[in-house]
Amino acid sequence: MTPTSGKVARARRGSGFILWTVLAACAFAVFILLGNWQLRRLSWKLGLIHDVTTRVHAPPAAAPGPAAWQRIEDGHLQYLHVRLKGHFLTGKQTLVHGTSSRGYGYWVMAPFKTDRGFIALVNRGYIPPGLLDTPGYAKASAPDGEVVVTGLLRFTEPRGGLLRHNRPAANQWYSRDVAAIAKADGLPAGQVAPYFVDADANANPAVWPVGGLTKTHFRNAHLGYAITWYLMALACLLGAGIMVCREWRIRHPSRRLRNSVCGKDAREH
Repeated sequence: MTPTSGKVARARRGSGFILWTVLAACAFAVFILLGNWQLRRLSWKLGLIHDVTTRVHAPPAAAPGPAAWQRIEDGHLQYLHVRLKGHFLTGKQTLVHGTSSRGYGYWVMAPFKTDRGFIALVNRGYIPPGLLDTPGYAKASAPDGEVVVTGLLRFTEPRGGLLRHNRPAANQWYSRDVAAIAKADGLPAGQVAPYFVDADANANPAVWPVGGLTKTHFRNAHLGYAITWYLMALACLLGAGIMVCREWRIRHPSRRLRNSVCGKDAREH
């Protein structure tokens, strides 16, 4: 190899080493930022779980009226334990396909006229699909007269089911879309709350529909994700260290490191 070609090779190797170092530094920074972001998400999720748990087990409060609807539309008060007093609007039950801890079936959605003047959809609970063709379904109709309903405030589900979309014209429902159900039932615009209420369990669990089946479990894997990103950052750091040691040996072939940073013990001659 001529001196000129040797200089060119060293220049190319040096440029490649610099490029690799810059990429490793960028990857390290990105992995650290992602890990930090997951820790912030973990803090948010723990706060959410605490808030929801507190709401679910708190004594029922009055269901939010029109003055608070904008706050709910902005994403607040999910799973608030609420209380409604008034009466069900007869003949307007809507069956929504869904699954519960009891299996596949229907959620029974019924409009409820409160004594405060507004209407709220109430998810009265679950019924199995086989009940529709039996005399027992008639017994699942909403009670007459004034009643008190307690349950959990839930946000509307306007996007439709995971695999199927609502078909109001055919009376086929796969998600609890408050606005669409209210429109199909002919409820007065502006008087229907933008949420629905999952009714609490019945005093007699053998009575259909079965309430109190709301799941409030939140998946929380943010700590695992954060650890993964930090381990990848550590891998970048170790990889960079190995490359630095390799480059040092190439540039100083007649010398040996005097410590074990690069995995070599110092030796005296």
